[in-house]
Amino acid sequence: MRRVVIKLGSSIVADDSGELREDVLARICDTVAALHSAGEDVVVVSSGAIARGMRVMELAARPSAISELQAASAIGQGKLYRVYDELLRERGVTSAQVLLTFGDLSARTQYLNARQTLSKLLDWKVVAVINENDTTATDEISFGDNDFLAAQVAILLAADLLILLTDIDGLHTADPRVDPSAKLITHVGDIEELDMLRITDGTSPLGSGGMRSKVVAAEMAVTAGIPAVICNGVRAGPLEAVLVGEPHGTSFRPAASPHSSFKLWLKYAKPTHGRLVLDAGAARAVQEHGGSLLPVGIRDVLGDFDAGDAVEISEHADGRPLAKGVCNYSAEELRRVKGLKSQALREILPHATDEAVHRDYLVLE
Repeated sequence: MRRVVIKLGSSIVADDSGELREDVLARICDTVAALHSAGEDVVVVSSGAIARGMRVMELAARPSAISELQAASAIGQGKLYRVYDELLRERGVTSAQVLLTFGDLSARTQYLNARQTLSKLLDWKVVAVINENDTTATDEISFGDNDFLAAQVAILLAADLLILLTDIDGLHTADPRVDPSAKLITHVGDIEELDMLRITDGTSPLGSGGMRSKVVAAEMAVTAGIPAVICNGVRAGPLEAVLVGEPHGTSFRPAASPHSSFKLWLKYAKPTHGRLVLDAGAARAVQEHGGSLLPVGIRDVLGDFDAGDAVEISEHADGRPLAKGVCNYSAEELRRVKGLKSQALREILPHATDEAVHRDYLVLE
C-alpha cells in the first residue's frame, strides 16, 4: 500500500484574483478519491487560506503585515476547508482538517504526537487536509511556505511519494515566465547539480513560496529516501500521470542512504539557538570521520542556549554550518570549558559528559 502526500500551492487553489479554481480542486479531489478507493493512503497539504480570506475581504493585494495575514487566514481557512470537505464527501471520502505550526514539530514530543494523530487518521481511512496555522504562527515559528510543511509531513509519515503541484510544468533551467529559452529539467539525481541554475523565489500574487522553496522541499524529502516530483497541477493530466509512474514534471531521486527519523527531525524541524566554532581538527573529525564533538575542539561559543538545545556547528563564526546537533552543555557551561581536555574539564564541571555534542545527536548540513 502506497502513502502519498500531495501539496497544492496558492496558485493551484485560486487564480490571481483570489477566486477559487473550483474545477481544478474538483479534479484533484477526483484523483484523491480514486487513490483512497484503491486502498492507498493520501494526505493533502493545501495553501490558499490567506488567498481565500483576501477574496472575501476584497483586498487588492496580499498583505505584508503579520496581523493582516493572520486575519485573512482566519477568515479564509474554514471556508477553504469546507470546499475540500464537501468535494471529498461527495466522492465518498471522509476528511479531517489539521492545522500545524513549526512549533508543533520543533519539540520532539509534539512531533511524535503529530505523527500519531496523522497515522490514526490514515488508519481510520480519513484524508487529512493540512495547512499551516497562520493565525498563530509568527516569523520566528513559521514554515515560511507550505512546501516545507508538505516535506515535513512526508518525512513524518514515511511517505512513499511527495508531489508538489504548481502552475508551471516543473523546474526549468531559468524562469520560463521571463525566459522563453528556459528548458524543463525532467530528472534530478543530485541536488548539487542545481547549483548553477537560476532558481528564483518568484511567486504568484497570492503565494509566499516559489520554485526555490519547492526544490528545498524536494531535497528534504529525498534526504529521507522519499521520491519527490514537481509538476503542473492546473492542467489535467500531469498529476494523474505521476501517480501511475509516468514521467511528468521534474522528478527527484531519493537518497541511497537516508537519514534516520530522529536525524531528519533534528536537521529540518528543531530550531537552533546558538553556534559552536571549532578548530580545524575538530571540524575534520565531525565532517569527515563522523566523530562526536568534544569541548577541547571548541574555539568559541556564540549565542545563549540551554543543555538540550540544538546548535549550529561551524569552523568559522560567520561561515556556512558544517553540522547541527543537540548540545549537552549550556552556553554558559561551554564558555567555561571550551578548549579543555576531559581531565581539566571535570575539575570545573565534575559531572559533565565527555561530548559537547554526541555523534548520535549530530547531523551534517
